[in-house]
Amino acid sequence: MATVELDKDNFEATITGNDIIIVDFWAPWCGPCKSFAPIYEAVSEKHEDVVFAKINTEDQQDLGASFNIRSIPTLMIFREKIVIFSQAGALPESALEEIIGKVKELDMDMVRADIEKQQADS
Repeated sequence: MATVELDKDNFEATITGNDIIIVDFWAPWCGPCKSFAPIYEAVSEKHEDVVFAKINTEDQQDLGASFNIRSIPTLMIFREKIVIFSQAGALPESALEEIIGKVKELDMDMVRADIEKQQADS
C-alpha cells in the first residue's frame, strides 16, 4: 500500500477507521525527512494491513501542534485509536520493521488496562 496524505479533513476518519496507522510528520525543507521517505515507502509496501500516512507539517500546522510535534521527522503509531509509539528522528529500515512487529504483537486489552490504571492513579 502506498502512503496516504493526511490533513485535518481526513485525519479523524483514517485514525478511527483503521487498526494500525503509522504517521510520518515531515516537511519539504527537512533533509532527514527526504532521506527517510524512500525507507518509509519501501516498508509500506510490505505491510498491507497497516496504513502508512504522512502529514506535511508546513501545510497542516494545526495537526502538528495538536500532537506537540517539536522536531521532524517524527513517527507516531496509532493502534485502535491509541498512540502507542512516538519518536522524533528518521529510523533505519530494520528498526522500523522491528517496531511494526512489536506493535502487531501488542495485547491491546492490556494497553487499555494500563491506561485506565494510570488515569486512576493521577
